[in-house]
Amino acid sequence: MSAEGSTKAVVTALGANLGIALTKFVAFVLTGSSSMLAEAIHSVADSSNQALLLIGGKRAERRATEEHPFGYGRERYIYAFLVAIVLFSLGGLFALYEAWHKISDPHPIEEWQWVPIVVLLVAMVLEGTALRTAVMESNRVRGKAGWVQFIRRSKSPELPVILLEDTGALAGLVFALCGVGLTLITGNGVWDGIGTAAIGVLLTAIAIVLATEVKSLLIGESAGPEQVRLIREAIVASRDVPAVIHMRTMHLGPEELLVAAKIAIDLQDDAREVADAINDAEARIRVAVPIARLIYLEPDVLRKGG
Repeated sequence: MSAEGSTKAVVTALGANLGIALTKFVAFVLTGSSSMLAEAIHSVADSSNQALLLIGGKRAERRATEEHPFGYGRERYIYAFLVAIVLFSLGGLFALYEAWHKISDPHPIEEWQWVPIVVLLVAMVLEGTALRTAVMESNRVRGKAGWVQFIRRSKSPELPVILLEDTGALAGLVFALCGVGLTLITGNGVWDGIGTAAIGVLLTAIAIVLATEVKSLLIGESAGPEQVRLIREAIVASRDVPAVIHMRTMHLGPEELLVAAKIAIDLQDDAREVADAINDAEARIRVAVPIARLIYLEPDVLRKGG
């Protein structure tokens, strides 16, 4: 359900941004507004990002190979990190450059003055629709977590990326509308440049947040506290395993978890009993936490003091 919801949100955002980018470019050609150009490039960057997320999701489905025995689940994190780079360079830095150019050499919007206003209002409706889809799909998986907590702790990168992108897109449209509106009212093109600069700062900030969060996933994050608790309870549910000596978990992908643990056994157990205890523990773990795909349990003697 999480993967399907993520794909739906990404496809919806991609369709909206392709249409928005085209209309913004037309508005820029007709009016020469730097805010419209920055927003058009922003939409192109967002469209590229959503394409990257779809590619990453598809490549992550490949089966494990001898060269990559743990599979390709982390490709989703790689492509999400590329999203942050594209958003920073193509979106943020370009908007800041265009703002500097516009403020240095301002000029009013003299022709087709109504076009950018109409385009921005239509874009707000389309972006709002895409954001609504992302919010609905996120609500299905985030549980009781707040939005900030969901973005920071989600192991699936697509929904947090789309949420941040769409929220940033709506805010950017507001900045562009203010810049264009003030330029039309005052006849001073500096306001257009200021609106463009605000868009650049916003996109740069979002790119930094995305890069920070996805970097943590790339390094390797453990299972959540609730999943760790369920795994421990599953292991010690049998009298044959009195305790977990220590345990490590790591996400190999959003829906694939590696579990490695050293478990205590009774010195009186023979090899068959130890093997049965390990097999039972693995089966209980998979029931308790279905995304635990790779499980390695090492039997040991529980010594005094741990």
